[in-house]
Amino acid sequence: MWDRNQMAARAAKELQDGWYVNLGIGIPTLVSNYIPEGVDVTLQSENGMLGMGPFPTEDAIDADLINAGKQTITELDRTSYFGSEQSFAMIRGGKIAMAILGAMEVAENGDLANWMIPGKLVKGMGGAMDLVAGVGRVVVVMDQTNKKGESKLLKECTLPLTGKAVVDMIITNLGVFNVVEGGLELLELADGVTDEEIRAATEATIVN
Repeated sequence: MWDRNQMAARAAKELQDGWYVNLGIGIPTLVSNYIPEGVDVTLQSENGMLGMGPFPTEDAIDADLINAGKQTITELDRTSYFGSEQSFAMIRGGKIAMAILGAMEVAENGDLANWMIPGKLVKGMGGAMDLVAGVGRVVVVMDQTNKKGESKLLKECTLPLTGKAVVDMIITNLGVFNVVEGGLELLELADGVTDEEIRAATEATIVN
């Protein structure tokens, strides 16, 4: 199966030249390290940055330069900075082509739950609800199952929703799915994963 970096590298293959893209907290932040050669994308962070570079080496860390997940990042020669109100105007105005986000659960119709677990401390919902409502395409990167081995690709989400029918593609440590009419279309298997293994780890309907 794929590790976190391999999942991020697979997600990076979905980037298209000229796109403005938002990377969510967690595994999606690693996508900035795997942008394909010849593809020029501009990464946006909802805390007010357009044009994020890859993660810094230890000798290049600037503690004042962070993404929305409070991770240190680098800037580019074209990077621009602005307030959160302008950042969310970009998102709500449809200027961001794609968001790559993490998730706790995804339903077979594309419902997304990624912002809270009832009873646990939540610092805030962040920008996820605006992102899934405002961007052109939503790609989720997540583990296929939870720590108990239970599927996180479900017929219906059990956690509070971030958005309804908003997910277009799911990349897990076991493979890649498209959200289509009637359920999930299995596109690709991760290294060493069999068709039987990924289907056994998927509660959602697989249509092919």
